[in-house]
Amino acid sequence: MKIIGCDFHPSFQVIAMVDTETGEETTQRLTHADGAAKKFYEALTGEVVVGVESSGNMRWFERLLAQLGHKLLIGDASAIAAGNPRKQKTDKRDAQHILKLLLEKRFPTIWVPSVPELDLRQLLKHRHTLVQMRTRIKNQLQHIALNAGLQKKHKLWTREGRALLQGLELDRWTKRRRDDLLKLLAEMDEYIGELQAEAEKEAKKCPQAELLMSHPGVGPILSLATVLTLGDVKRFERGKKVASYLGLIPQEASSGSCRRLGAISKQGNSFMRFLLVQAGMTAVRGDAELGRAYQRLAHKKHHGVAKVAIARKLAVRLYWMLRTNQRYPETVVRMQGSPSHPVAKAKAEHLSGRPASRSKSRKIGSLHSIIMVVVRRRIDGWCNYRK
Repeated sequence: MKIIGCDFHPSFQVIAMVDTETGEETTQRLTHADGAAKKFYEALTGEVVVGVESSGNMRWFERLLAQLGHKLLIGDASAIAAGNPRKQKTDKRDAQHILKLLLEKRFPTIWVPSVPELDLRQLLKHRHTLVQMRTRIKNQLQHIALNAGLQKKHKLWTREGRALLQGLELDRWTKRRRDDLLKLLAEMDEYIGELQAEAEKEAKKCPQAELLMSHPGVGPILSLATVLTLGDVKRFERGKKVASYLGLIPQEASSGSCRRLGAISKQGNSFMRFLLVQAGMTAVRGDAELGRAYQRLAHKKHHGVAKVAIARKLAVRLYWMLRTNQRYPETVVRMQGSPSHPVAKAKAEHLSGRPASRSKSRKIGSLHSIIMVVVRRRIDGWCNYRK
C-alpha cells in the first residue's frame, strides 16, 4: 500500500510518499498545468491512500482520484496546523507532517459530501448570489427614486410602483442608469425564478427535505441546504454540536472562576446561518414557543441577539427532526439538544411542583423580616443609650 501526504496548491503540489511494503520514501513536487500530477497518480498501482488538508479549488483533484480508484482523505486544516508547532514551515515539511499523521493513524479526517451533493450545493449558492445581486440593484433604484422625490419603500416593486419609477423625468445619464437597472432587475427575476423552481423540484425529490418543510418558516431552500450541510446527522451527538458546527455558539475566553462569553464564533457555514436567521423571523410568526422566546429576548437584550438565538433554536429543531425522522407536529422538541430531557416532560414536571415565583417570594420575605429585626434592635439600643 502507498500512503501519500499531499501539500496542495492551486498550481502545484508537494507530496511525501511511503510504500509500506518496501519502506521506500520519496518526496516530489508535481505541477498541474503540464499534467505531471495527473500522470503520477495514473501510474500508481495497488491500494493508494492520499491525505490532504481542506482547501478550495481542488474539485478536479477529487474527481481524478475518484476515477482512478484511489482513496482520498481530507483533513481539518486547523487541526493539522496545530499538530505542527515548528517555526520552520515549508511545503516539504507540511507534506511530511501529513504523511506522519496518516502513518500514526492521527489524521483528522472530516466529512465530505458526495459529488452529486456538491453539485447540488452549487444550485443553492448560485441562487443566493443572484439574490444578493438583485438586492444591490434594488438599492440603487431606491436611491434614484428618493433623489427624484419618490418614496414608496417596498411598494416601489409593485406594478404601480414600477410604473411610477419608469415615468420619472430624469436627466440623461440618470435616466440611462434607471433603464439599465430595470432591465437587469427583470433578468435577475427571471433567472432567480428558474433556479427557485429547480430547487423546489430537488427538495420534493428528497424525503428529508420534505420532512423539514413541515416546520413553520422552513421552505425548500433552507430544508435542502440543511440536508446538504449536515449530511448524516448521526455524526452529531446532540444539538449543541450542530450549533457549534454552524458557528452559532458564543466565543469563550474563560479562566479559573471567571467566565467570559462573547459574540457567536461564526466558525461554520455562513450561508446556513443567513438562511436560519431569515427563516427564524418567519418561524416566530408560525410557532408560539419561538414567538415567545423572540419577544422575551428582544425586550431583554436586543433584536439582533434574539434573531441569532431563534436561528440556533431552529437549527436544533431541524436536527432533531432529522434524527428522529418525525414531522413538526409529532416531533419532540428537546431542551438544549439533550437526547434524554424532552421539553414537554420538563414543562410538566415544572408545573406540577411548587411555582418558582412562590419559593422566590418566600425567600425574599424571610430576608426582609430578618433585616427588620436587626434594624429594630439597633433602634432600641440607640434609644436606650440616649436615655
